[in-house]
Amino acid sequence: MKKFCLTICIVFILSTAGFSRAQDYIIGAGDVLEVTVYDHADLTQTVRVNSDGTIMLAMLGMVKVGDLSVSDASGKVAGLYGDGWLVEPQVNIFIQEFRSGKATILGQIAKPGLYELSNQITLLELISTAGGLTEDAGSLATIKRRAVSKDQESVITVDLKQLIEKGDTSLNLTIQPGDNIYIQKAKIVYVSGEIKKPGAYKCTDETSIIQLITLAGGFTDKASPTRVKLIRKQDGKETVFEKVNMDFLVDADDIIVVPESFF
Repeated sequence: MKKFCLTICIVFILSTAGFSRAQDYIIGAGDVLEVTVYDHADLTQTVRVNSDGTIMLAMLGMVKVGDLSVSDASGKVAGLYGDGWLVEPQVNIFIQEFRSGKATILGQIAKPGLYELSNQITLLELISTAGGLTEDAGSLATIKRRAVSKDQESVITVDLKQLIEKGDTSLNLTIQPGDNIYIQKAKIVYVSGEIKKPGAYKCTDETSIIQLITLAGGFTDKASPTRVKLIRKQDGKETVFEKVNMDFLVDADDIIVVPESFF
């Protein structure tokens, strides 16, 4: 049921977000652009970006738009037309055809692998294309992206819980050719002892003991809430925290033990 609800959330976000982040797309060689100038139909052109990132525009000649976002390219062209040619021109650039590119998605995904980007695609759309998240998926996705015009990589971290469950579409990034996406595995904490539903539970860096106890159904009638202990492995050694505070934050592979009351 939980997986079904998650799928519904993804579909809802995809349908509402659509191509809202189209302005973030980075233009590259091979893209086909439709450039329109408001109230100047004679300047509307469909052009393909050359290997050096330039396009040929009426009145302006060759203009470099490669490695710019669609929004920045629109602003640049508007500025050039406004420099002695037109009065306050309004320029819109639409990606009519996307260059062939590929992105890799790995980790906790149903069908990991290399995917062709024959069209503009967002992170959630790529996740959906790759079969969706596995049950072991955590709340974080990392995107390694080549920096523009540099032999470097930038790393972008996306909170999937914030994106999917809370609908924060600002996190639904446009995937760029060459992106490497990794879906991290969820952190697991074990709850045992006098608890109604002992077992393994997912957690984040902000999950507390009391939250996990609540997920596990709460204390049994025999539980001693004031003597809860936490077992943690650090550097290969086992550390036991006695009588831990209920607000204590857990870490991956922690074991929460709820002892039986003496009375």
